Amino acid sequence: MSAVADSRGRWVEAGLKRVVAFGAALQTARVVRRLRRADGAVAAQEKARRELCRGLAASSCGREQGIVASGCYEDFRTRVALHDYEALAPAIERMKRGEADVLWPGRCAYYAVSSGTTAGRTKFLPVNREMLAHFRRAGLDSLCFYAHRAGSTRVFRGRHLFLGGSTTLTPLPEPAPFPAWSGDLSGITAVNLPRWVENFLYEPGRDISQVADWPTKIRAIAARTARRDITLLAGIPSWLLILAAELRAQTGQWPLQSVWPNLECLVHGGVPLAPFEAELRADIGPGVNFHEVYPASEGFIAAQDDEPAAGLRLLADAGIFYEFLPLTSYDPARLADLGGEAVPLSGVRPGVDYVLIMTTPAGLCRYVIGDVVRFISTTPARLVYVGRTRLQLSAFGEHVIERELTEAIAVVARSRQARVANFHVAPLFVDAAAGVTRGRHEWWIEWKAGPGAEPAACARDLDTELQARNDDYLAKRQGGGLAAPVVRLVPEGTFERWLRSRGKWGGQNKVPRCRSDREVADDLARFVR
Repeated sequence: MSAVADSRGRWVEAGLKRVVAFGAALQTARVVRRLRRADGAVAAQEKARRELCRGLAASSCGREQGIVASGCYEDFRTRVALHDYEALAPAIERMKRGEADVLWPGRCAYYAVSSGTTAGRTKFLPVNREMLAHFRRAGLDSLCFYAHRAGSTRVFRGRHLFLGGSTTLTPLPEPAPFPAWSGDLSGITAVNLPRWVENFLYEPGRDISQVADWPTKIRAIAARTARRDITLLAGIPSWLLILAAELRAQTGQWPLQSVWPNLECLVHGGVPLAPFEAELRADIGPGVNFHEVYPASEGFIAAQDDEPAAGLRLLADAGIFYEFLPLTSYDPARLADLGGEAVPLSGVRPGVDYVLIMTTPAGLCRYVIGDVVRFISTTPARLVYVGRTRLQLSAFGEHVIERELTEAIAVVARSRQARVANFHVAPLFVDAAAGVTRGRHEWWIEWKAGPGAEPAACARDLDTELQARNDDYLAKRQGGGLAAPVVRLVPEGTFERWLRSRGKWGGQNKVPRCRSDREVADDLARFVR
């Protein structure tokens, strides 16, 4: 009898999976029709702004800023200042205490904990019902982008393994008796998954996803999924490599396509892929397609809809209004005065670096999230992530960005047949007492097992690559304002020990690639053995 029931259960599950795949095919067709309207993004953005203004105008903060439901964009731009988290923090604290109608009508029950990087201040970003709907729609659209590129919806016929942080949420004490929780965005979205997603797509399941200890979680995920039909894998590249190593240890099989024969898609985002790409392809298998997305705790911003060189398609019709401030105008000390210099999507130009500004249905209005983007094209609207406003390397006026650093070290690693585990770049300042008369960059590099690259040769190659990518750096080097960089190789495990010391090992946590001060570098020195 149990065998009959088991057979019937498998038959029902297979039938329901076919229904899910059919529904995904219909949704993909709708998404494709939208993609073909290359000029529809500007109209979608204006529609999003009008709808958002109706909600903002009904909140206490919106009324204080003079937001009106029927106002035009110029009124919006001149009346409403740009905000960073510090400016919105008092309002968010009121929301956390259970107050209603503060940034958005109603109360908010969830707050995504985010620091942007492991070195930043902890933020509590509101995630209300409208934001959950945004994440669901944008996430599904991003997968439909992939299905369209792949020419098939087979990816929906198996399980999707998301390698994120713990989904355990922490109750907030402030708003009692109104219940509210905080935690990783991945945890908030996981506990609010549609039933069909949780039953037929989502892995590693609710119990394992709640585990906070990263090594324990990796072992449990590998044990559970080794015999599952995984068709999609998602996570930060460095953590995906750790999972691949654990599965190899448990199953004796390599690459991952040997464990999961139907694996066809690897979704990545959050950090540049270049330093890890070759190793990931080797560990996962030659037939797996890479699919890049651009999510943030504030919203799901963009996703790949074409070849990687084309950039990521801005999700212009997913309920968020975007504005863009030229990076050359950005001054965090004058943020409240810069609102008039920001432009909507219709005003952007390819090749210009912009600070990203978002207005969301969680009530974040003209919010500067700290990311810098660059448009590859405007019709359709495709962009690339460049770096963080606070994580530029410009202690000597060289204006080097994160993307240039990661591209440089990826090229050097390939040429030296080395594998990058982690790295960070900091300034070395003039020190007359030590005989240092010119500033320079100090690269802290951790290679994976193997010889890596000799420090002096590596420094020369990195210097050459950066000069080819950044005119300001080139001018500083050729003009004598910046000395040649130095490379400091650190033992394997150094960055892991540093992350663990900050409670940031695993999940969505990542190492800041650069800073214009030595906050990270000097702290790293404590962990070099």
